[in-house]
Amino acid sequence: MTRDKEFEELRPLLFSISYRILGSVAEAEDAVQEAWLRYAATSTQPRSTKAFLSATVTRISIDVLRSARVRREEYVGPWFPEPLLTDPYQDPERSAELADSVSMAALLLLERLSPLERAVFVLREVFRFDFADVASAVGRSEAACRQLASRARRHMQDGRPRFVTDRGKHAELAERFFDALRKGDVDGLRELLAADAQLVSDGGGKIGGKGRVHGIEKVVRVLAAAVPPLSQIGGVLEAHEVNGQPGAILRDRDGRIINTWTLDILDGRIQTIRSVINPDKLGHLGPVADARAVIREKNQARRRPT
Repeated sequence: MTRDKEFEELRPLLFSISYRILGSVAEAEDAVQEAWLRYAATSTQPRSTKAFLSATVTRISIDVLRSARVRREEYVGPWFPEPLLTDPYQDPERSAELADSVSMAALLLLERLSPLERAVFVLREVFRFDFADVASAVGRSEAACRQLASRARRHMQDGRPRFVTDRGKHAELAERFFDALRKGDVDGLRELLAADAQLVSDGGGKIGGKGRVHGIEKVVRVLAAAVPPLSQIGGVLEAHEVNGQPGAILRDRDGRIINTWTLDILDGRIQTIRSVINPDKLGHLGPVADARAVIREKNQARRRPT
């Protein structure tokens, strides 16, 4: 098999490793491309192409993450990973587990880890690499990697909710939620939201205010003022799995993307709605709308007499 064919077979895995380390689609794609360039430039064939490329993309991703952390400390408002609609790495036997590992909640928990802890956790706990390959990838001893993995696993477990509903019930609840939203059914929304529900938006300081709305009544008011008027001006709320979670894409009348939503669901109620509206984080999904213009038009529609 030629090198380029070997690489293409491994590309989904490499992207999925890098995205979980970086939380950025664009940076993960760049890391995978850099890994290919380094592989193509090697004069000898590695003993294991998978091990070589996985180690290469991991090292590149660690370096990128270290520099990205400085930018994230200066980020205006809440920071979320770039939304991912489809994880290219498929393993039917572990599909639910892999989806959980790419959820917004899991990626935000990974932000608590050091770059080395994050890389070790992703390789070992998500993709089941043996410790010899993990150690080779991050340039540490196997003993050190076991300690890093243990520490990372403890941090991740401490931050996860204790009770998780099955994915089928999540999808059913999300469908009811979006149906109530489209109808402007505030009572229906109240039935589905947790008392301490919150709506958190990543606008990167480019759009939106502080980015956080707390409490069921405030969240209901914001939602009711957002979606029905959007429909009046031709916009669409398109239910779609985002980062392995129930979510949605909001589009303007021309199909351009305004923002994405993901829903965190716990104990049969929606706890958190995470919105990514920063246009810099949406371009990989397709043409991006002028969200400010959409909001202005939507507000004008709300004020019109019915």
